[in-house]
Amino acid sequence: MNQATLELISTPVVGPKAHTTATAAATDHTGFDIGWDHAHHGLVPPAELLLDGTPIGQGWRAGRAVFGRRTLATGRATRQWLALRTLAWRQGISFEGQQVTAHYLAQLHTEHCPVLRRPLGGAAGHADAAVIVRLNPQAGYAAGNLVVMSQAAAQAREGVDVLEALRRGTRAQLAGEALDGLDAAAWSRLAALRAFATPLPFHEAARLPLSVLPPNRVRLLNAAQGLQALVTRLFMTPGWAARSRALAQLLPAHTLRQDFNLFVGALAPRVLEAGSGALALRRALEDAWLQERVQRRWQHFVLSLGENAAEAVLEAAAAQGWAGVRTLLHAPETATEGWALPAPTRTAAPERPAVARPTPRQTPPPGTAPRRLRRNRPAPTGLSALPGV
Repeated sequence: MNQATLELISTPVVGPKAHTTATAAATDHTGFDIGWDHAHHGLVPPAELLLDGTPIGQGWRAGRAVFGRRTLATGRATRQWLALRTLAWRQGISFEGQQVTAHYLAQLHTEHCPVLRRPLGGAAGHADAAVIVRLNPQAGYAAGNLVVMSQAAAQAREGVDVLEALRRGTRAQLAGEALDGLDAAAWSRLAALRAFATPLPFHEAARLPLSVLPPNRVRLLNAAQGLQALVTRLFMTPGWAARSRALAQLLPAHTLRQDFNLFVGALAPRVLEAGSGALALRRALEDAWLQERVQRRWQHFVLSLGENAAEAVLEAAAAQGWAGVRTLLHAPETATEGWALPAPTRTAAPERPAVARPTPRQTPPPGTAPRRLRRNRPAPTGLSALPGV
């Protein structure tokens, strides 16, 4: 059998344009791969990308010449994977291809928008159409930074950070009506989602209500939110009272156990009122976090606990499997691996730097090894539920 051999020849470039040329070459190679994979799965890229000379068009034609009709099976997740790669390429945004596969995207599927709570469906561009968005817009399309929501919610989040989402929620609550299509509770859910992928100071993350549970495979970069999510999940399956008592025993001080039990007492009535339906119970727990008493009890407990001890308790509880789903703990150096975050800018030190008094170290729970933490670094929470576990 004779098969054509394709030879791609590039001319070396030196001088000031070398870096620009290298970047363009990488982009062209990415586009070529996207076109090639379209052909391998028997799919056709958008017509405007098939013009002569476009990288995707070149890759698609090359793939057609090699594969012919010997294409791979194609499902919804594969088409979504190719469409997302194409979108990232057109936007010039990094796409981490080692972990973000068609199989990974299939695990992000959900029936309801986590922000608006409406069923997802409809043609592309429809308000309720499902779209995949990046929680942290500074990062690329990478594992842990992606979530499925409705087109309407995705449009509302454009250019909105955590603080702005909270502000809009406050304005919507004071006005008693929706703002930009979202009511106060929806803005709170959007703020929580945005915060999952945004490293925050411990005291700021501790004051955010967990008005939406983390969607599947989202990584939580803040220890306070990680502990929030794990504690909330204690209530989602039978036997939550025993698990709550066991978690209280991990706490390093009697006063902390008392504070935790008061928090449980504030949250438990919501569980009893919700009934046995999984969706109703989930939403009741999320809504409970918007109650002033629940939030007040939580803040008193977690701020007294401190960041070091909160992370130690989280690790110990996750190791016991108390979340009810498979939980992955990512080390700080790997939590944002592949996210292509911009390098932090260095700022000049003030002439007379303020001297901060050292804060007392928290004692970790028995049986856990104490670790030194840097402020504002991503905590190894990475709570992500895997299907079928």
